[in-house]
Amino acid sequence: MMELPTSRFQDRNVLDGPSDRLQEVNDALVHGKWNVVRRFVNCYKEEAFRFRPEFGDTALSVAIKRGQGYFFISKLVELTPPGLLTQTDNSGDTALHAAAELGNVKTADLLVNKKQELLSFSNNKGLLPIQVAANRDHREMTSYLLSFGMRDEIYYNLLKGAAGLNVLRSLINARYFDLALDLIKFNPESIEHLRFTLELMADDTSAFRSGTYSCPETPGRLWKMLEVLVQPMKRIRQKKLKHYQALQLVKFICSHVKNLGNESNDVASSIFKGPFLLAAQNGVGEIVAEILDSFPASIDFTDEERKRSVFHLAVIYRREKVLKVLLEKNVGRDKMFLTDCRNNNILHLAGYRPAIDLPDHNRGAIFQMQHELKWFKKVESLLTPKEIKSKNREKKTPLAIFNEQHAKLAASEIQWTTGMASACSVVASLIVTVAFAAAITVPGGNDSDGLPILSNQMPFLVFAISDSLALVSSVTSVLSFLSIFTSRYGVNDFLNTLPNRLVVGLVSLFFSVTYLMFAFSSTVFLVFAKKNPLILIPIITIASVPVIFFIKLQLPPLLNMVNSTYGPSIFGQ
Repeated sequence: MMELPTSRFQDRNVLDGPSDRLQEVNDALVHGKWNVVRRFVNCYKEEAFRFRPEFGDTALSVAIKRGQGYFFISKLVELTPPGLLTQTDNSGDTALHAAAELGNVKTADLLVNKKQELLSFSNNKGLLPIQVAANRDHREMTSYLLSFGMRDEIYYNLLKGAAGLNVLRSLINARYFDLALDLIKFNPESIEHLRFTLELMADDTSAFRSGTYSCPETPGRLWKMLEVLVQPMKRIRQKKLKHYQALQLVKFICSHVKNLGNESNDVASSIFKGPFLLAAQNGVGEIVAEILDSFPASIDFTDEERKRSVFHLAVIYRREKVLKVLLEKNVGRDKMFLTDCRNNNILHLAGYRPAIDLPDHNRGAIFQMQHELKWFKKVESLLTPKEIKSKNREKKTPLAIFNEQHAKLAASEIQWTTGMASACSVVASLIVTVAFAAAITVPGGNDSDGLPILSNQMPFLVFAISDSLALVSSVTSVLSFLSIFTSRYGVNDFLNTLPNRLVVGLVSLFFSVTYLMFAFSSTVFLVFAKKNPLILIPIITIASVPVIFFIKLQLPPLLNMVNSTYGPSIFGQ
């Protein structure tokens, strides 16, 4: 490559130089032409590093953002005066911010080793380089900056102050729970850090899985082999590992606060109260359990505005895992009988619709009402007859509130159920007609005595059995759907009666379609494939299409119905 003559860079003030020469330097930074950049630096010395090639970037930032190699960056860093490494672009980003944005650990190491103060520079958005790395999901870069920062005196004090809370937020938002734990261990005496971390964890419901499994931090050989053979296994393990790390973070904080001693009850209350109630509201049973184990007095916490206890919150937000934890811990059972500021007990709250629209409540149709009834019945079983019949400030009993709050839901679900029963009964009636007609006009016809001519052949036996089962199943389906039309639609009917009839009708309809396809296949084989058995393959393939289509469309909701109706009730009991 031909080098640029030194004479072309004789203007002593770089900003006053010809625009074509400055553009040439900019192109050299973009395309990695080190000789051009070196001659430019040698000519203008320190002034060269005040040159802003594009968008307010420094020369070093341009080289980093354009992905220049280690040799180019290392030489440029070596020539850059330490005092000018802290220059920022229009966004307030230093060269270390640019390296953090790309996750370039080698470049970050060059910069930090030459100017450690870069670790503590915030951009115009108030973000440190470690926050930029975490926000861009560069784990290796985040880990490097965190570990280096804990050794640097300037950064050490920064992580212990208010900025440390923002770093914690970035680490937790990035799901780097193990790194957040390292930061907490680095600064365990900060009450604000402990409370802030617990609140963030309590607000991140997807970081936990109630009734969780444990998972080792490093996978065993068997798991590594499975990750290679089955790629989704890697994602499953990573998710489990995040759950494990999140739980370890919570366990450490709770254990640390517990070890403060009895004389620090006020401190423990200030740390635990907000996260405890927030975890109950969001359904994070792990945090509720850990706080209760570390500080049993937390069962007395209530929110200031409505005076609702953890039991109230679990019920009003339909958090069955939290309520299950509270019942298993068997602490503060008397708190179940308390009332809130409107004189509602937990059964009154179970009578109201959920405080927020939860994914678990998006069940659709009859099963949403069923779930609400299960909640009401379960909470009712926890109270005495006095609480069941008690009235709130509006002079309403829990049952009156339930009927009033769920009237529209019941009406819409009746409409959905009858519509579905009507559509399915039409299909089942058609199958009844076809199966009955096929039974009368058997394939191959009858002899003079009225007996089927092909009755001595195996495919005919398959036809006879399949057609009979199709007829019986479809008649059962019709009767089941018919019983839905004649139902009185009482509130309790939504708990078992209507779901049972709907499930029986859909299951019978599925079997009737399947048996009808068996009868069709055996009939076609008897009539057309007697001399060519190979035609059985396309016959079976064609006959399988309706069955597969039915399974694909109806099996998932049908399994949900079966699980909701016959599976474990609320709290898995």
